[in-house]
Amino acid sequence: MKLLVIGDPHGKLLKRIPKKVDLILCTGDFGKADLARKHSFENSDRKKKGLIEKDYTKGETKKAYMEIYNSTFKILNKLIKIAPVYSILGNVATQTDAEMKKEEKELKIKLPFMRKGLNKLKNFHLVRNRVRRINGLRIGFLEFFTDNSWIKEFKEKGKESIREAKKETAKAKQILNGFAKLDILVCHQPPYGILDKVSGKEGAPKEWRGKHAGSKVILDYIKKHKPKYVFCGHIHEGKGKKKIGKTIVYNTGCCGDYVLLDIK
Repeated sequence: MKLLVIGDPHGKLLKRIPKKVDLILCTGDFGKADLARKHSFENSDRKKKGLIEKDYTKGETKKAYMEIYNSTFKILNKLIKIAPVYSILGNVATQTDAEMKKEEKELKIKLPFMRKGLNKLKNFHLVRNRVRRINGLRIGFLEFFTDNSWIKEFKEKGKESIREAKKETAKAKQILNGFAKLDILVCHQPPYGILDKVSGKEGAPKEWRGKHAGSKVILDYIKKHKPKYVFCGHIHEGKGKKKIGKTIVYNTGCCGDYVLLDIK
């Protein structure tokens, strides 16, 4: 089977898309999120200085969202013509329809719903924390979550963030335990200490640089259950290939990066 694994596209496709493939997997974050990322880092910097977070205007908020939305469907409409596409949610545009309705009401603006649009696409499958048997392979799909290890590594002090991370970490452990033995694990963030080091290339705050942004929960799962392959993204500068025992881990990068494999 010819397998094409695409790193977080963020609005960019490969320069030459391989046409003769049987299956396409993606590590999430299809849309270009330059504006949303800028807003996030601006508020991160303000928080560090003890300032209150900046409230962006309705127009700024809508523009940031539409940048993600439009670029997501531009990418997917091309990929689904090549082969079936299976993907997880990354950390960009993850709102549920209910959350979108709430946001529309609070901001008093109309926004197209991402999930609703994705569900209408033929040949595209958004898999949320489930195992799928595809072409004879057991493939587990684990969407993005905030691991406790991230909270500790980055010295996050917000009580709500800490509480939410504990909840999400416990859920991720439960999901992975249910996956058991897999041929392939598709996840957003890398395992802790493996292709997960933050650099200055992506515009991250200075205090983040050199730290590990991966997941210890994912690392523990790999060591215990030994899937043949793990495909991840999220930390774009960590692009590369490493082994954990017999497991081959690919951080598939972003913005046009991909891995092409022939799997039997």
